[in-house]
Amino acid sequence: MTNVVTQTNIFIKYRGLLKQLVSRDIKLKYRRSMLGYVWSVLNPLLTMLVMTIVFSTFFRFDIINFPVYLLSGQIVFSFFSTATNMSCFSILGNGALIKKTYVPKYIFVFSKVTSAFVDYAFSLAALLLVMLITKARFSIYNLLFIIPSLEVYLFSLGIGLLLAQANVFFRDIQYIYSVLVTALSYLTPLFYPISILPDGVKIFVTKFNPLFFYTNLFRQCIYENKLLDWNMTGIGFLWALGAFIVGLFFFKKNQDKFILYI
Repeated sequence: MTNVVTQTNIFIKYRGLLKQLVSRDIKLKYRRSMLGYVWSVLNPLLTMLVMTIVFSTFFRFDIINFPVYLLSGQIVFSFFSTATNMSCFSILGNGALIKKTYVPKYIFVFSKVTSAFVDYAFSLAALLLVMLITKARFSIYNLLFIIPSLEVYLFSLGIGLLLAQANVFFRDIQYIYSVLVTALSYLTPLFYPISILPDGVKIFVTKFNPLFFYTNLFRQCIYENKLLDWNMTGIGFLWALGAFIVGLFFFKKNQDKFILYI
């Protein structure tokens, strides 16, 4: 308990650095871009438009209001993908600072996941715009989106910590992970209904794919306008908490060795 309090105090002490790192990441992303932050809204809109045209023309799924269905899953998965991929380079990318002064090294992973979360918040504006254009139904349940959003944030943070420390010692992790994320994107029902999957694959996706829980929960409150399935919410939280504990454990176990490899 004492260690938890100590680590919390350290995190609070360096919250100013966290804000600066997040601000730096966001500014660097849109540096020399004419549209700047508008791309955070425009990018998911253009992706949704392309995929809607493709799947409406070549693949016909019986999905009501496909644009909202697609975008409500896509922005959740995109946040996870962006956050974890950025985290993978968070320690190596800040090697010069780590060598010069003491800072809690996990702060760099927090900053990458948090800056991706800011982009995710902008993407919600794109989703709102699409819902208005397609005349989607709104309800009080829409406000529950914050629950799966926080769950996927915690899950991404855990995976980010795990990847960040592993990539210091094994640089091949970044390439292996990019393949895994691509595979995961097809194993998550982003642009297709779960019903089209074979039974064996469906069982795997609905039992062992955490992104299924987060995208499905997000759709329940945004797309389906209903109360969250609390059993699924609990499972999603356990996945997130488990990933965070495992990621933090390995990160803290290996962080003192980083200086030898960066």
